[in-house]
Amino acid sequence: MRPFEYAQARDLADATRLGSRTGQGQAGAAAQYLAGGTTLIDLMKLDVLRPDTVIDLRSLRGNGTGGVATRSDGLHLSAFATMANVADDPEVRRTYPLIADSLKLAASPQLRNMATLGGNVLQKTRCPFFRDPTWPMCNKRSPGSGCQAIGSFNRNHAVLGTDSSCIAQYPGDFGIALVALDATIEVAGPQGVRRLPFHELHVGPMGHPDIETSLRAAEIITAFHVPAGPWTARSLYLKVRDRSSYEFAISSCAVAMALEGDIVRTVRLGLGGMAYRPWRAHEAETILNGKPLTDALVRKAAAAALEGAKTHGHNDYKRELAQRVIVRALLEAKSMTVPAAGSPP
Repeated sequence: MRPFEYAQARDLADATRLGSRTGQGQAGAAAQYLAGGTTLIDLMKLDVLRPDTVIDLRSLRGNGTGGVATRSDGLHLSAFATMANVADDPEVRRTYPLIADSLKLAASPQLRNMATLGGNVLQKTRCPFFRDPTWPMCNKRSPGSGCQAIGSFNRNHAVLGTDSSCIAQYPGDFGIALVALDATIEVAGPQGVRRLPFHELHVGPMGHPDIETSLRAAEIITAFHVPAGPWTARSLYLKVRDRSSYEFAISSCAVAMALEGDIVRTVRLGLGGMAYRPWRAHEAETILNGKPLTDALVRKAAAAALEGAKTHGHNDYKRELAQRVIVRALLEAKSMTVPAAGSPP
């Protein structure tokens, strides 16, 4: 690990001031924020991230508990709440099981006790060519150098939302739940507070995969809001991986659905392990909405979700795998027992 300057933020205003002064921004910025540190420290040890300054936000976290509120308009989450605290919240598990699932299936108990929600959605790809600086070609790490993965071993790489500059996959689970549930985020920075749809946080490669988010310099994610709706209780996160624990998804599906009998009144689908960023399967939703949820219709929707997928050899299997995961997730959601409105936890 390279030498760096350590700065501890006293409060949110101090954090944004320090970030503005030291140029905190995208991955290559001279300064980086630290909340849980479960990604940043790893990448610094690997010599992938080389900040001159690390700005510690732990004073904003409290003790990592709290920061969870279920209200009539939806679920409100502090970005400084820990993954474990939110995953274990009884009301989240009852009325937003998709959120709880996506958090409890991630990482290990030790990491979930440390990692914050805000840091989780900003975690870096697990692409081995990004995480190993001895590989000279990686546009995400070294802009303009090329994408080593396209012509190399790419079994776990993305098949949706990529271009010739990068085929890295987004590694998170919580972000897939948020994009499916139409979440919004609140960010604070030198220019004040703003809110934006979660799906606008991560940007496509667009020839510049080193720019991963729409965050402005020195901005900090402070909160998440998940709107209430009849689909949140009938929701789940299905994660398929190479081993049953402490592993990233090779394919996952977030489902939130409102049924009236067998008729789909509304459905939201997010795909993980498949795309460059958290991915919403709008085409599949259109096929399902307003129709009986039959096996044939589910398979048709799953095929539509993978339209336009581009594979690169080793990851050819992902197209078929993703369709099977979508089918299974939808049928499992259909068979869920959903608590009645107003029933006690």
